[in-house]
Amino acid sequence: MDTSHVSSKASRHQAKSPIEVLPRDEGREHLLAIADILAKVMDTTIRIPGTSWYIGLDPLLGLIPGIGDVLANLIGTVILGLATRLQLPRIVLARMSLNLLINGTVGAVPIIGDLFSIWFRSHSRNAALLRDAAMKLDRETHTDWLYVGGIIGGTVVLLLLMIAFIIWLLFKLWSVIQA
Repeated sequence: MDTSHVSSKASRHQAKSPIEVLPRDEGREHLLAIADILAKVMDTTIRIPGTSWYIGLDPLLGLIPGIGDVLANLIGTVILGLATRLQLPRIVLARMSLNLLINGTVGAVPIIGDLFSIWFRSHSRNAALLRDAAMKLDRETHTDWLYVGGIIGGTVVLLLLMIAFIIWLLFKLWSVIQA
């Protein structure tokens, strides 16, 4: 009796694990290790004495007026390049790019931006995204879509609020001038 069709049916009906992990690949492991080292150098190399906080090269570079944050983000794009080389889904690349954009934009504000860089740690976030996405066979990206959508939606809301505030302010100034 031929049971091959029974066993193939049984294997199709077995529950799949929610996350399938790719087999070990030395090239991929090497790229992931580079991303981890770069993230550590940029975000958590030096322990701040008397605290449990760590800082890296990113907030230190941010202290250089004008070009510090640009340099930190340029270095951070190496992790983004590794993600591209590993052929991660575009939405993950978009999320990683947004992390760099947020860090660079807020980081441009003197002192506050450097403190934000210590807290936000965009490079560590990107290295974690890279590792998670690179190790999954089934590259579900629902959380990435939510993150990107949330950032874009929040930005649109902030821009609309800013425009409404400016219009309100102009009307108030106009009414003061007319009085």
